[in-house]
Amino acid sequence: MKSYRKELWFNTTQRREYINITREVDQAVRDSGVSEGFCLVNAMHITASVYINDAESGLIQDYDDWLEGLAPFNPSGDPASGGYRHNRTGEDNADAHLKRQVMGRQVVVAITEGQLDFGPWEQIYYAEFDGRRRKRALVKIIGE
Repeated sequence: MKSYRKELWFNTTQRREYINITREVDQAVRDSGVSEGFCLVNAMHITASVYINDAESGLIQDYDDWLEGLAPFNPSGDPASGGYRHNRTGEDNADAHLKRQVMGRQVVVAITEGQLDFGPWEQIYYAEFDGRRRKRALVKIIGE
């Protein structure tokens, strides 16, 4: 069995960004030489997510609006004013932790005949909820 590991690095410029990483993950599969196996992709930050869905800009904006409605950004540490207790630590990213919990940490995709085995329209995204700095995702591929 083969094992391959690659880190994907991002320099996010916005607080929230949705980055299509399908091409980079597909390249990692090719580089791995694995023809049958699994590819795991996970966010290496507790304020980010990796998910699979359609690469359609309206859907991405819908996700962003929906997540902001569920856990709106509020740097306050005062729950009475809509803030978050976590922000009492000096951070302002409690909303990002909650958004990550909803969207999930990682995805696993089957590799068949050397290719990611997707359903129609499926793409892999890295979602950053507390950006404006260097971030990364891990790609781990195992198989034969």
